[in-house]
Amino acid sequence: MVISSSHIYSKSNLDVANINNTANKKNVKRFSQNGQIQIYRSSYRGSYSSIIRDSLRNAALGRKVLLIQFMKGGVKQGVENAVKLCGNLTWVRSSHCFDQYNFEEIEKNKNLKKNIYESTFELWNFCKKELQSGENDQIILDEIFLAIEMKIIDKDDLISTLENRFISGDVILTGTDIPKDLLLMANQITELRS
Repeated sequence: MVISSSHIYSKSNLDVANINNTANKKNVKRFSQNGQIQIYRSSYRGSYSSIIRDSLRNAALGRKVLLIQFMKGGVKQGVENAVKLCGNLTWVRSSHCFDQYNFEEIEKNKNLKKNIYESTFELWNFCKKELQSGENDQIILDEIFLAIEMKIIDKDDLISTLENRFISGDVILTGTDIPKDLLLMANQITELRS
């Protein structure tokens, strides 16, 4: 963090604290700073190609990026078979091959529903560890709000995990129906339009 005299910092800023010692010299103590929470929302699914493009560019520039696509299947990937791109991008999709677009079909088929829930929850547990590891410069949680809407991931668990994250870079969340408490946590909200 660069501190400039032209910037005014609030008293509640926890990034830097000035500590006076007995010799009246100022010492600066630095605290770990998490990156921003960015939310991208759209009225329709499948509109986040720009985020995936940016993740590839960031990885090519040397940043360590984790892209989790919660509600995309079709490739039987899972945590164990994550795809590595540009040496720095880890791309993970569900281990289940069904693309989670059709709610009615999922609800009718109990076995399919169970498999989707288990594979999505596996992604969430992996993601929680990564958010607290500090090993990534950027983490993208694509369509995590749909997983909340389907009651696979608990909204309060997501909020708690984001509050306790340890990542120097940004966390990007995408979705259509976004709970108000998560909108209030965001440092940036981008509305994508067709």
